[in-house]
Amino acid sequence: MSMTRRSVLAGTALAMATPFGEFALAQSTPATSQPSGMGSPSAQAPGFYRYKVGDIEVTAVNDGFAKRPLEGFIKNAELAAVQKAAAEAFLPTDALPITFTGLVLRQGDRVTVIDTGNGEFGSPTSGNWMKNFRAAGFDPSQVTNVVISHFHGDHINGLRGKDGNPTFPKAEIAVPEAEWAFWMDDARMNQAPEAMKGAFQSVRRVFGPNAADVKRYGWDKEVVPGLTSVNAVGHTPGHTAYMLSSGNGKLMIMSDVTNHPALFVRNPDWAAIFDMDAEQARKTRHRMLDMAASERAQVAFYHAPFPATGHIAKDGSGFQFVPVQWMPVI
Repeated sequence: MSMTRRSVLAGTALAMATPFGEFALAQSTPATSQPSGMGSPSAQAPGFYRYKVGDIEVTAVNDGFAKRPLEGFIKNAELAAVQKAAAEAFLPTDALPITFTGLVLRQGDRVTVIDTGNGEFGSPTSGNWMKNFRAAGFDPSQVTNVVISHFHGDHINGLRGKDGNPTFPKAEIAVPEAEWAFWMDDARMNQAPEAMKGAFQSVRRVFGPNAADVKRYGWDKEVVPGLTSVNAVGHTPGHTAYMLSSGNGKLMIMSDVTNHPALFVRNPDWAAIFDMDAEQARKTRHRMLDMAASERAQVAFYHAPFPATGHIAKDGSGFQFVPVQWMPVI
């Protein structure tokens, strides 16, 4: 992997200094308001959606969204090209609404949460994960396992509240060992640019109180039954995707292999400002999108439009994301 300390720190510092970088890089600014319309007649129905992978019940849980200005969002493309891609997808051409969707797996008495959302530290339009999780019929005390894909704030901040208490008191927490090694390194934190130190501190806020109990997993390992970790580095030093398998069912959980599919599935060579090693992230993106298209596998993305699951089809030099058909029954 062609990742150097200089390229990692430089890329991260740039993202930290960029508007709305907080949702990607573990900032700890509490949300100041609920999303527009929350609790009013104009609010949407609860944001959860269930489907099956073999015998495993999967529930997609929405955490809201954050707007990211398109200017400066993609490091290796002209703004006009990015705006054209957004317009072709019928998206705004000034700021992109980026959604957050985690997964909950139910296997008998085992309830596994994959990534925890922004918690109480999101933007004004995010932080809805727990409300939607409860609306789906779950309770934090039921959760037996939490699996984290990487340490950006929109994936880990829901693990611990502002009061310091754990959100899932009975759960085993499992994280990628490469991600832990990077973010929990005191020497690396001390050498980081000032703009990046808040990200390290937020990781310590989340994991520090129970660091000794956090399980660390490598790649190609079964983290919980049926869920195997997949090397997906580039977005972060230990970024991890997963293959969920049960019977004849398979789901490729892509984590942040792409940001919004309308931009990065169609243009897999584009590099988002949040990709800490852009070249490696591009290689990973091509490899995994090609695998999904070749195998006609169902995929799930953290930042795809809700319910954030579908299929990948080859389309010229890029790919196309084909959402699943919404079904009223599982």
